[in-house]
Amino acid sequence: MIESEDITALRLRLHELQVEHRDLDEVIERLVQSLPHDELMLRRMKKRKLLLKDRISILERMIEPDIPA
Repeated sequence: MIESEDITALRLRLHELQVEHRDLDEVIERLVQSLPHDELMLRRMKKRKLLLKDRISILERMIEPDIPA
């Protein structure tokens, strides 16, 4: 079982990643709308956003694990 302090640390990290993911989404949207845009930069940002999404999912499962039926 995960300790209360560990859960708090995980929730803090989760929040940080969610904020970064949201901010990156906004930056990507602005970059897409501006012409000309840097395709390489855009691809790197999208890749980072997917990585963040995966890490967010992992942390969410650590905090709230699935309970078998």
